[in-house]
Parts: sequence; structure tokens; C-alpha cells
Amino acid sequence: MSPNQPSDMFIRSEREAELAALADRLAARFARRAPEHDREGSFPFDNFADLRESGYLRLTVPQEYGGDGVSLYELVLAQERLARGDGSTALAVGWHVGQMLHFRCTRSWPEALFARFCGEVVREGAMINHFGTEPATGSPSRGGKPQTTAVRTEGGWLLSGRKTYSTLSPVLNHFTATAGIEGEDATGVFFVRRGPGIRVEETWDTLGMRATGSHDLVLEHAFVPEDELLGRSDSGWPRVDDGDGWLLHIPACYIGIAHAARDFAIGFARDYRPNSLPGPIAELPHIRQQVGQMEADLITARTLLYAMADRWDRDEAGRPALKPELGLVKYVATNHAIRIVDAAMRIVGGASLSRKLPLERMYRDVRAGLHNPPMDDVALQRLAARALAE
Repeated sequence: MSPNQPSDMFIRSEREAELAALADRLAARFARRAPEHDREGSFPFDNFADLRESGYLRLTVPQEYGGDGVSLYELVLAQERLARGDGSTALAVGWHVGQMLHFRCTRSWPEALFARFCGEVVREGAMINHFGTEPATGSPSRGGKPQTTAVRTEGGWLLSGRKTYSTLSPVLNHFTATAGIEGEDATGVFFVRRGPGIRVEETWDTLGMRATGSHDLVLEHAFVPEDELLGRSDSGWPRVDDGDGWLLHIPACYIGIAHAARDFAIGFARDYRPNSLPGPIAELPHIRQQVGQMEADLITARTLLYAMADRWDRDEAGRPALKPELGLVKYVATNHAIRIVDAAMRIVGGASLSRKLPLERMYRDVRAGLHNPPMDDVALQRLAARALAE
């Protein structure tokens, strides 16, 4: 590593250093806006304007279609640093950049449609997310079947239903959605353009991650052209299994939030000098113990995250078999992140509860990781299944 590169041991090249610097600049802006968006539960349109202008939205678009074609390792590096500024924005944009990486690797869309959409991302800053969760079915990762229906009509399909947890819904003009195909025992995945029959109900009012815009999306006979049915469950879609490595954007986000909490607590410990002590609280043994535990948890989580991202990048043929370890990354990252933020609040003390400081927001935001896929029980069941099958 050259003397000009940051001291982060996970930055291995000038390209990665430049990507980290971009994310750091954006994170600094987002951190100044985060308290207001959190307090109001408002969507950070200003942050997404910055992401669009900076070129961040095209990071994972294939190079042949004008994007940067970054690797999974580079993606999680950027996402982790972005989350140090604002977890809501990082998690929300992570669904877009993560899925564009997934589509790039699986080529699961019709190529002409994919090429056309990539062009919109590069030129206009278009974004995408997939909406599958519904009130009656819960998370599709647990096998829930959609109650949203797709009915054949002249030239295509009419989709009707309600999707919950529709992150990015205030800003998206395109999304994909699952729907049961009427009269058939099959589920389809559809590319949907915002237009007649599509509306957002602003239902998102939560404890944490308040600025992700994860409202309800209501479809009422929304038209989808025949050639924008992306795939069907009865046709083995998608045909290429990449192990869902793109989901590492989730643990990267929560590690980033924890890293920011750690930085705040360490700065506080160095500076805070109560008049009952001869020096700062950083000199107290129990504070140093807490700092040491934060470091142990952070280094463990980051090491596993970057090791698995690098392994996924290098072993294309082995990606499907990596799913248990990829779930382990998320399990370790989210649970360690919760412990890190808790330790940071213990170091800062009662002041950490004040809404004038960022820790109470980080404490609320980091807990949301427990409810992102794969959930803890799913990750552990996958590890158990593989161990017991050996």
C-alpha cells in the first residue's frame, strides 16, 4: 500500500482507495442530513440526487453498458463507508446497486431489456428494487406465495395486489414484482414501470431505518407488456445461481453503522474529562475494556465480510455452494454490530440517549438488521443442514 492510501487494511489498491474516498465524501454529506430525515421519517431525496450526480448508481452496471462493473468486494467497501454517514440511505441504495450486480452476473433479464435499463441507469440515474413481501405472506425468503395476481390481457398482463416494505418506493420509476399467474400454479417476476394503476401509500413509520421510504406499493390493474415478464417459477428462473452474494450489501451497511458508533464513542472517551478524574475517561480500565471489545467485534465482522466477498469474486463456479457462509457473514455482522453500538452507548453513558447525539439513532437503526434476509434462524439452519449432511 502506498503512503497516500488510507490505513484501512481492507483497501488493497488505488482503485479501491478512490472508491472509498467517493463513499466517504457522500457519507459526510449524508451524516449532516440524517438527524432531520430520521426525526421526520422523510425520504432523503437530497441524498439520492447526490448519489445520482456522483455516478454511484452506476457502480455495478456492466462496463459494456457504460457502468463501472465493480466487484462484490468493491461494492461492500463502498456500502460500508456510505453507511457510516447514514444507514437508511446506504441500505436503500444497496438494494439497487446490489441487484444490478446480481442481474449482471445471472443475466436473468431478456438481454435487450437489460441493456436498455442499464442505459437509463447510466444516463438518467434510474434505479431498481424488487418487491415481493406482502401483508399475508410475510417475507418471500421464507417461502410465502404472493397474493398479488397477474391476469392475462391483450399484449401483456394486469397486476393487482399490495407490496409491503417497498424500499425506495418514493423515488423509483421502475421495479420488479412477484405475482401469482391466474389460473396456473406458477409465480411470475415482472418488470413494472410506474404509471396508471400504481400508487404508494406512505405507511412507513418505524423505530429504526426511518428514511428508507419502505412504504406500501399498491397495484390496481397495472399493465405490464408481455415481453417484460422476466421469468416464471416453473421455468427454473433464474437459470444461473450466483449464491446471492449481492446480499452482502446488508451486512456491509450494519457494519458501517457500527463503525460510526465506534468512532463517536472513541472520540468521546478521548475528550471527556469529568472533574472527578485527572484525565479523560479513555484512561479508565473499564472504558478501555469496552473499546477493546468493540474492536474485537468490528475486526471479526469486517474480516469475515471482506474475506467472503473476495472469495465470491474469485470462485465463480463455486458461488452456489457459498450460500451458508454468506448467511454467516450477515449473522455475525448484524449481531456484532448491535453489540458494538451497545458498547458505544455504555462508554458515552446517559448522554448517548440524547437525540442531539447520533448514537441513539444508530442504536435504533442497527437493530433493523435482524429483520433483513437471511434472518438468524435461516442462516443457522443452513449451516446445520450442511454439517449434518457431511
